[in-house]
Amino acid sequence: MSQRVAILISGGGSNMLSLCDDMQGDHPARPVLVLSNNPAAGGLAKAAARGIPVATLDHRPFGKDRLAFDTAMTEIIERAAPDVICLAGFMRIFTPEFTARWSGKMLNIHPSLLPKYKGLDTHARAIEAGDKEAGCSVHEVTAELDGGPILGQARVPILPDDTPETLAARILPLEHRLYPAALRRFLQGDRSRVDLT
Repeated sequence: MSQRVAILISGGGSNMLSLCDDMQGDHPARPVLVLSNNPAAGGLAKAAARGIPVATLDHRPFGKDRLAFDTAMTEIIERAAPDVICLAGFMRIFTPEFTARWSGKMLNIHPSLLPKYKGLDTHARAIEAGDKEAGCSVHEVTAELDGGPILGQARVPILPDDTPETLAARILPLEHRLYPAALRRFLQGDRSRVDLT
């Protein structure tokens, strides 16, 4: 029986699509929900076109009550009964209650070589620091922002004329390879790292 994967997005959903496109054939899982906090997220229509159930929960009416939002989101997710949750460009910080509920079952992809550059503006920060390389990381989600165990990384050199935009454009195709590979390994009970270059 296939494992069930829920994917959370806030935007266009390119990483969501790479996960869904991989979850076919002999893959051990299938996508059962794509949920967004942004009703205008472009990824929702893309998921629906693939026959994947979609849902939205606009965070704005909840104001600063993050726990109320996370509680409402948990109710939606639980109806889909996922075995694993994948964050794919989901731009919300979770409460400890949410991360505890899904502990050991939630993955994220982050556009830096963690533990460097947690949070936002990762490519600009790597360039400003004079780093020789940048990349992306897949990690388990814990209560610490971008701080859970690393399941895989992909690396690219930072070129002399790189901007945050050109660096992001070179890293994105690696994200689309790394996340499906790390998820597949994770679903098989293997926590060893996937490393791509």
